[in-house]
Parts: sequence; C-alpha cells; structure tokens
Amino acid sequence: MENASSVKEFILLGLSENQAVQKICFVMFLFFYMVIVAGNLLIVITVISSQCLNSPMYFFLCYLSFVDICYSSVTAPKMIANFLVENKTISFVGCIAQLFGVHFFGCTEIFILTVMAYDRYVAICRPLHYTTLMTRRVCGWMVIGSWVGGFVHSTVQTLVTTQLPFCGPNKIDHYFCDVHPLLQLACTNTYAVGIIVVANSGMIALSCFFILVMSYVVILVSLKSQTSKGWHKALSTCGSHITVVILFFGPCMFIYIRPSGNLSVDKSVAVFYTVITPMLNPLIYALRNKEVKSAMRKLWSRKVGSENGK
Repeated sequence: MENASSVKEFILLGLSENQAVQKICFVMFLFFYMVIVAGNLLIVITVISSQCLNSPMYFFLCYLSFVDICYSSVTAPKMIANFLVENKTISFVGCIAQLFGVHFFGCTEIFILTVMAYDRYVAICRPLHYTTLMTRRVCGWMVIGSWVGGFVHSTVQTLVTTQLPFCGPNKIDHYFCDVHPLLQLACTNTYAVGIIVVANSGMIALSCFFILVMSYVVILVSLKSQTSKGWHKALSTCGSHITVVILFFGPCMFIYIRPSGNLSVDKSVAVFYTVITPMLNPLIYALRNKEVKSAMRKLWSRKVGSENGK
C-alpha cells in the first residue's frame, strides 16, 4: 500500500494522556471488551443451537452479534494495549487496515439493522405474507447484500484516504485510525476529499436512518386498529431494535454527517458506537426477549446435564 507519504507510522494519542486515568481505562475497557465477546458469542451460539430461534429475526440477530464482535475487535484490543505502553504507535499499513475494518463492519451493521427493521415491518404489517416474503433464501441475500455494501463503502473510504500524502505530523488525536483524524494530518488541501467522505458516510447513515424511521412510522400507523394487547406485543418485538438503533445511529450520524471538527469530542462519542453499543446489544436483546432467555436457559441446562452425565 504505497503512496506519496513519508510517514511510516502514526502515534495514537488515545482517550487520555494521564497515566492514572489510563490505568482505570485499561481495567474498564478490558472488562467491556470481555463482555462484548462473551455476550455476543453467547447470542450466536444460542441462535445456532436452538430449534425455536429459527425465525428471520433471530437469523439477523445472529449476524448482528457476529458483526459486533468483529467491529469492536478492530479497535478495542489496540486501544486497551495502548493504555499500558508508552510507545502507542501503529504502522501506516496497520492504520489503513484499521480504517478499512472500522468502516467495513460499521457499515455492515448499519445495513443489518436496516434489514431487521424491514423484517419487523413485514411481520407486523403483512403477517399473512411473512413466510413467503421472508424466506431463508431472501434473508441470506439480504445479509450478503449487507456485507457487500459494507465492503464497497469501506473500499471507497480507504482508497480516498490512501491517496493523500502524509509527510509531516503523525500524531492522531484518537484511539483508532479514522478518516477525519487522518484528513487533518494530510499535507494537502483535503476539502474535496472531506466532501466525498461526508457524502459517502453521511448518505448511507441518513438514508438508512430514514428507512428505519419510515418503517416504524408505518408500523405505528398500522397498529391503530389493534387492541392494547396487540400494541404491546408488536412494540415489545420492536423495542429492542429501536433501542439499539438509537444507541448506534445517534453517535454515528453525529460523527459522519458533518465535516471533521473537535477530535477530542469525536473520540469520546466514538466510544458509544465502537464499544458501548456492541456491549449493550446482547443485554438489550436477551433481557427484553423471553424466547432468547428461554433458549439460553435450555442451552445452559443441556450443557450442565451433559457434564453431569459424564
């Protein structure tokens, strides 16, 4: 990955330069990352091994949890390690790879969340056609489309960034390599590139968010004729998804639908969609969903029973 840059490595300044704060952050974010991996892995294993969780909603949830593990793993391990070392460097190639991974998995998650909203729309507004519209084949193509969309988006962001010359300062005021921090280090006018970046990320985030909002507006309108019991049942299936959408899309749109601003604010906001939301997703879906909790109990009792039977 050669370009006109003389910079061979970057220095990630991280969330704080205070040693005491870094030690606290190390313990805290290590715990968060362990919860992310364990919680999302539990969701994946539960959905795969449970016979009763075979609906499209859980099919998408399984992939969402897998993407969350990958997404947080792109940034969290490096951030956690940097809390303990003085030399917080990352190679140019490593930085670009991290940039690609963040946008690849982040954009894939946006598309999967959008597909999940469509699934809820069909389930609630067109229940009689649900099984014919949301077949396993259709769901599979939707997931493939999400991965391909994430790959295309990330490739554009990465190619645009790698064409920039980096010849001077190499300190990134962030805990991972992202487009906006890198644009501020480039030795050229990045106004045009910044417009491309905002258009690319912003249009995807805004258009998907618009589709999500419209899906739930239509769902709410269609529930007018339902009984209070029907309202409660429908909204309980959507509540978890709406919560995750707000937690993920809010910070994402704050960062990517505007030109780069105050990086110290940006990196604090980025913690929400790279760490907090992936950590909360399993808790939100497991604690609010009786079927998932029941499947987890059965899986656990089966595991305990097999161990006792040895």
